[in-house]
Amino acid sequence: MALVSLLVTAVAVTALSAPATAAPDEVRVISETPITRAVTRIDIYSPSMDQVVSNHVIRAADGPAPTLYLLTGIGGGEDGISWWHNTEVRDFFADKNVNVVLPIGGAFSMYTDWHADDPIIGRARWQTYLTRELPAIVDAYLHTTGRNAIAGVSMSGGSAVDLAIQAPHLYQAVAAYSGCPWSADVFGVAMISAQVLRGGGNPVNMWGAPGSDGWRTHDAFARAGTLAGKAIYLSAASGIPGVIDRSGLPMPPVEAIASRCTAAFAGRLAALGVPAVHVDRRTGSHTWGLFETDLRNSWPQLARALGTR
Repeated sequence: MALVSLLVTAVAVTALSAPATAAPDEVRVISETPITRAVTRIDIYSPSMDQVVSNHVIRAADGPAPTLYLLTGIGGGEDGISWWHNTEVRDFFADKNVNVVLPIGGAFSMYTDWHADDPIIGRARWQTYLTRELPAIVDAYLHTTGRNAIAGVSMSGGSAVDLAIQAPHLYQAVAAYSGCPWSADVFGVAMISAQVLRGGGNPVNMWGAPGSDGWRTHDAFARAGTLAGKAIYLSAASGIPGVIDRSGLPMPPVEAIASRCTAAFAGRLAALGVPAVHVDRRTGSHTWGLFETDLRNSWPQLARALGTR
């Protein structure tokens, strides 16, 4: 689930194939499976990826309500490691007036639209799914207020920031927990490529060759000003294990890298005059105890931006 070591710096270069054409169909609900009175699993057909994506949904205590899209880590939740499996999110949001949507899938994809289908990753159009297809269904299905926040952890921390930049009018707030908002420099390319390569994917199939327009389009540091006016919460810890850690194997080096990335991005926002909350914890080593603490800590800020409680 975690961000991987930056020691992997090579990018496997292959020829780009032409982007696949989306299936001539419409996004739609395939099925809904009740889990509890307030929690369901909604399976949605994504025409851009030509597949069904499952989503856990925690319904608002009262309605209509805004929506928090909560992304998980590098395994996409299909590996049994996620907010759903490792935290008490269902209990925490049970009395909150917000719909929480937790998509399942997207392992090693960076939750972005890939330029070409990949032999291992497949057809990845997660930006399209998360910013166009899924919100259209959620807003209609749950009768929302139309206000949204997006948050991610570890791999998806940087992805949440990127999605808020790519779809600036969709989200009123964004949070990144122990993630790594990226740039298109050598460090950023190495960090992103390492995560994709860990899953067997080819980074060139994602955004093209390093230095190309695809990479520059997703350079959060270059486009950080796009986040102005949103509530922004950024958190990470030193990597030193502490009482905050529980549920999962501590990964001190990974958290230390996340802390460096997060601090650098917070500094970039500050230089641009874009307000953001930056939490830099003295202890914490990339565990669900740390992540859940920061999710709970960020909620008042996200709730204010969403106009809820």
